[in-house]
Amino acid sequence: MLPLRVLVVDDHRLFRQGLIGLMKTRRDLVDVVGQAASGHEAIQLAEQLKPDVVLMDICMQDGDGMEATAHIRAHCPNIAIVILTASESDEDLYRAVQLGAAGYLLKDLDADQLFEVLLCVEHGEAAMTRETASRLLKCISRRSTEPERGEEPLTEREMEVLCLAATGASNQEIADRLSISVNTAKTHVRNILDKLQLDNRTQAANYALQRGLVSATNHERGASLPHVRHHEN
Repeated sequence: MLPLRVLVVDDHRLFRQGLIGLMKTRRDLVDVVGQAASGHEAIQLAEQLKPDVVLMDICMQDGDGMEATAHIRAHCPNIAIVILTASESDEDLYRAVQLGAAGYLLKDLDADQLFEVLLCVEHGEAAMTRETASRLLKCISRRSTEPERGEEPLTEREMEVLCLAATGASNQEIADRLSISVNTAKTHVRNILDKLQLDNRTQAANYALQRGLVSATNHERGASLPHVRHHEN
């Protein structure tokens, strides 16, 4: 079995170097191919080096780790992102998983746990401790019983735009498919994000998938226009 190729992302140099030094003790499991001190640098190196795993901090001075996670998952879907953070916030945990992170680890874990969860990534499993997995399940359960966040219903045309955007279509492609102008397509996308209280297209795509508006097989660039299921109030 080849070692996992890992990119380490953290803006604290001492922690980053210590983590890299630790992983060099297990060259049979891990090969550190690069390091980054910001989200922006992480995006560039991920696209350049194509590691198997990115160990990603959340809060960094130059570029947010969540935004970098969303970008890398959208443009390099074969790269697994594992959040490595000091944040014990349920909101951060839930958002990271929503953005497609393969795992969520706290920086106080010990070395054996780190290598154990990295092996989980190798086997396509979630990279998190039992405690964190329990927190995530409780968070999901709690959110499933909470009312929606005041979302406004989408129009039929906005539903069409959402479904196309969820397949990776650009504004130009949406405009071409629906015979509308690019500016109109942009306006629809902006209105959709505002109504659903989302931040970006990645979150909109996750929203569409989670609610069954598009199937996983359609969630790839160039897929045909999915069947639109009308938004239920």
